[in-house]
Amino acid sequence: MYWTLELASYLADAPWPATKDELIDYAIRTGSPLEVVENLQDIEDEGDSYDSIVEIWPDYPTEDDYLWNEDEY
Repeated sequence: MYWTLELASYLADAPWPATKDELIDYAIRTGSPLEVVENLQDIEDEGDSYDSIVEIWPDYPTEDDYLWNEDEY
C-alpha cells in the first residue's frame, strides 16, 4: 500500500467520518483510480470509522505543515 498526495486528494471530499466499506464505495462512485481502491482494501478493517484521511495516511499534509504567515496575505 502506498499513498501520494494525488491519490489521497481523491478522498478529500469523502463523507467523513466513514468506515472502510463506505470509503471504498465512495472511491468507486467518484471514479477514483484503481490504486485508491486497492489501498483502501489493504487497510486492516476493525469496524472502526475514520474521521479524516490523516487516520488512514498519517503523513498527509495539514495546514499546520505549511509555514507561511497568513497575516501577510
